[in-house]
Amino acid sequence: MSAAAPYADELPGSSKKQDELDQDALHILPLDILPVDTPGLKRAKLIKNVRLDSVVELFRDAETGSGQVEVSNLGPVFNWPEDETHPDETLVSVMCRLHSYDVYTLRIQLRKLGINVENFDQLKLSKEKSGELTTYMKTFTMPLISQIYGETNSDIEDVSQLIGMFSSPDKDEALKNLKLMAGKLEISLSDVPKFLEDYGDVFMSLAYYKNCLDNLIPKVMLYEEATDELKDNHQLKNDRRLMKCVGYISDQLSDVTASITGRFESFDRHSEALWENITAESFAKVKTMIQSHHVTVGGVLCGLSVKMNSWQEQFGAGGGLVRRADFVMSEMMQGIEKIVKIEQSAPKMTDI
Repeated sequence: MSAAAPYADELPGSSKKQDELDQDALHILPLDILPVDTPGLKRAKLIKNVRLDSVVELFRDAETGSGQVEVSNLGPVFNWPEDETHPDETLVSVMCRLHSYDVYTLRIQLRKLGINVENFDQLKLSKEKSGELTTYMKTFTMPLISQIYGETNSDIEDVSQLIGMFSSPDKDEALKNLKLMAGKLEISLSDVPKFLEDYGDVFMSLAYYKNCLDNLIPKVMLYEEATDELKDNHQLKNDRRLMKCVGYISDQLSDVTASITGRFESFDRHSEALWENITAESFAKVKTMIQSHHVTVGGVLCGLSVKMNSWQEQFGAGGGLVRRADFVMSEMMQGIEKIVKIEQSAPKMTDI
């Protein structure tokens, strides 16, 4: 869907709640994060559509839908000079090549591309999302708390509380805790707060991706049930092209979800082994392993989320079998190979 030039200066602003949802999303990149100069572009978003192509979304609302335009067609929208490529077009084109726009992937890729971000808080999860991940985080934080303080300290529940203790008014108590932790971790006293921040952030990323996967699995199962009805239909099951598409997508979904689930299991094993002898060095190894998978994990989860959410939006409340069949062959089939390639490109655990 293309957008006419007037939208360039008349884009509606986003609510704070919507901004937070965008911040936590896998498939949305608010362009005001990037150093773009075009005012109208700052209010737009780069999104992954159902075919997993990156397009600029200029507006979205319940009545008019989503106004999307390909990056190559932005010139007329924003009245850029025709005889040269605008720097903003070059920058957005580069971002189109990323497989995911989650904050952890963006941190790695923006740094790799040498793109500076003025407001680093935009590359963090929202407070609400961080709160949702508390249950996941306890798996990673409680063993550390137990190592440092023993089983008797029940007042501390997460890493943020640990960090907060070291800026408490009780300086003597804070210093005592710092020294205790430094000794356990075999690092200098001044390195403890930074270690805790890194520790919390690394495992928050793992909690975030796990949460995304847990939300995805039921949607994949519902999709499979819906396509089983296509295979059971007397007329549709004789459509060889349709059945080939249904079978291919089902096989790829099964393989990809099994592969990425296996990766999470490996992360868990390495994380559990960390408690046997937790030092700054042993943590650095686990940190490197997890972060080396951010780009591929984010890419796979982004692709699957876009596909499953699109299916749910179209057929969550039901829908005719013929319409479902058309959607499978057009929208669901297109781009599925991109997810497979991302998963296949993941680094091997033995190579890290």
